[in-house]
Amino acid sequence: MILKSKICGVSDSTTLQYIINHAYPSQFIGFIVNYPKSKRYVDLKKIKELLKISKKKSFYVAVLVNPDNKILEEIKNLPFDYYQLYDCSPDRVKFIKKEYNKKIITAFTIKNKEDINQYELFKDISDIYLFDSKGYEKSMSFDHSLIENIHFDKEVMLAGDIRFDDKLEKFLKIADIIDISGGLESSGLKDISKIDFFLNNIKQINNET
Repeated sequence: MILKSKICGVSDSTTLQYIINHAYPSQFIGFIVNYPKSKRYVDLKKIKELLKISKKKSFYVAVLVNPDNKILEEIKNLPFDYYQLYDCSPDRVKFIKKEYNKKIITAFTIKNKEDINQYELFKDISDIYLFDSKGYEKSMSFDHSLIENIHFDKEVMLAGDIRFDDKLEKFLKIADIIDISGGLESSGLKDISKIDFFLNNIKQINNET
């Protein structure tokens, strides 16, 4: 199995260019579009500038928390490949997917087994399941063993207080994609040296498996 990566919360062109042009670029790059509580939030004007940068081999992901129609209309012509949706009902996700013709990463914030089981409501509309902590903009973790023995019908993306130098091999049995944000930062800003370590680590794991 190839372990993929997503670097989330990118908010400046230098970091974005570095990821895209890395020898082993991340498959997914996420931008916080409508959640100002996050220090990684990027306003619409800046997002439009960032997305002028060619994504090359990566996919651009709009991270959206219960988005209203206004923001969806404002970003509909931007070159996002995926919408990553938090706090949306199955009917809402279905509407967004059909109306805007985007692939969907359905995000579930996890505290217990009941939270995990919500994925079954989104089977027909999700392209990827994301299991995250309840922290949202904060780097928190959840008990990964909750998803360890479930056979999902989609790719699984895993987030929640993952560090740049974690032994990522431990996630191979439960995730297809590692989603990391705060773990790549120093003093609240993306750290190029940590990004480099992380991407090289992903490559090394894939060479060994």
